[in-house]
Amino acid sequence: MPHTPKKIDIEYSIPVEVSHVTETLRKAGFEAYLVGGCVRDMIMGVKPKDWDITTNASPEEIQALFEETFYENDFGTVGIVTKSEDETLKVLEVTPYRTEGPYSDKRRPDSVSFHAKLEDDLKRRDFTINAIAYDDSQGHRKGHIIDPFAGLKDIQDKTIQTVGDPYDRFHEDALRILRAVRLATSLGFTINKETQEAVQKTAKNLNEIARERIRDEFTKMVMSSNPMIGVIMCEKLGLLEYIAPDLKRGIGVEQNGDHIYTVWEHNLRALQHSADREWPVHVRLAALFHDISKPETRRWSDDKEDWTFYGHDVVGGRVAKKALENLKYSKKIIDVVSTLVRYHLFFSDIEKITLSAVRRIVRNVGPENVWDLMKVRACDRIGMGRPKETPYRLRKYQSMIEEAMRAPVSVQMLKIDGAKIMEVTRETPGPKLGFILHALLEEVIDAPDDNNETFLVKRTLELTKLPIDELKKLGEAGKEKKDAEEEKELSEIRKRYNVK
Repeated sequence: MPHTPKKIDIEYSIPVEVSHVTETLRKAGFEAYLVGGCVRDMIMGVKPKDWDITTNASPEEIQALFEETFYENDFGTVGIVTKSEDETLKVLEVTPYRTEGPYSDKRRPDSVSFHAKLEDDLKRRDFTINAIAYDDSQGHRKGHIIDPFAGLKDIQDKTIQTVGDPYDRFHEDALRILRAVRLATSLGFTINKETQEAVQKTAKNLNEIARERIRDEFTKMVMSSNPMIGVIMCEKLGLLEYIAPDLKRGIGVEQNGDHIYTVWEHNLRALQHSADREWPVHVRLAALFHDISKPETRRWSDDKEDWTFYGHDVVGGRVAKKALENLKYSKKIIDVVSTLVRYHLFFSDIEKITLSAVRRIVRNVGPENVWDLMKVRACDRIGMGRPKETPYRLRKYQSMIEEAMRAPVSVQMLKIDGAKIMEVTRETPGPKLGFILHALLEEVIDAPDDNNETFLVKRTLELTKLPIDELKKLGEAGKEKKDAEEEKELSEIRKRYNVK
């Protein structure tokens, strides 16, 4: 039930373009308030990302007051195109006060009425912390909040609870079930007992929500600073089976001697490390899903006297792909995450691994993804309870990847090849072609600008006239210089990573 709303003064510097919209509405005789997440953020001392305004003006009356607007929805929201102080174009959303009819699809109201008061509009909102309005009519920095549902107290207590009966709110819009967890995760709040119970008992309604909307809430949770807590909350409240049920299979699944955590906790700790490092969404998803298929590949080995998980990387790549497809992620995200999961077991004995094997890894995941693969590996290591500092073998692998990806100092870098040399000189295949190529390489190593076909053809015609012994000496000199340059380059890379 609403309490008697108090006008509580607070100071906050509202952006000029936002104040311009509210002032324009008030000068035309309408009410105008900031509302929702931006007010919550202001109270918490967080810079709002978006600014939402509510008013008693109708959509048509709003549009009549501003030059550039658009109105393409059934809920009265008008987009106003404005400019910030740095001349950046922004869109501010202005919505009339409204009341709503029943939600027969558990997502959107069947009807909307714009004949309402401010308190009616706040009453229809999801959580108390989002049902606070801010009146900035006192000036640029001064204003007061209107808080009929004690949202300020819940912000102070760090509590998530619905406006009114939680069952009513969740039956109206089932996505609010997941949003409660996402907000608690993002803000570091807890969900109060009554709201938690309603979340658990109405969770099945998520089946009626579009997968894209569930994906968006899940992504925001994963991109928060504490995604591990969010995923745990989803599991405890019965929501995870509607998001990524395969993750639950790792609960209680013990691993081998290298791991001190179960598969479930290991994946969660890997995810959390990716968030601690502020890595992008595809790395975070790969960290969360990287060992998703350990449960179905787990076998006891009498020889090792321990559990084995052979093939969990291959199977996991397929399972992760299916899970992300189910959540309607983009093809780009699906491809890169499933690839990172598939190849996350790239480590082996650094004394035996060859550069050609590293090149195969680079080829398999793509040069653009190989460093993200290293990030997933780092998450995997932390998820095992290993030290956070980079171990020698990880630095060695980083060095080898850079070696494998560098531009090779070889005749392949020349803008001419054996076929072209035979074409212009009429030479036949034989050692002489190799001598010419290495002689040309020797020259362009010191003068990169000469690595063009015009110069190389001209120089080739000159070299082919030399006696074979003299040409051989030039070729061998070029090969020695190539080897020296290559060793110098590799030495610098290994020194950078402090490896041998």
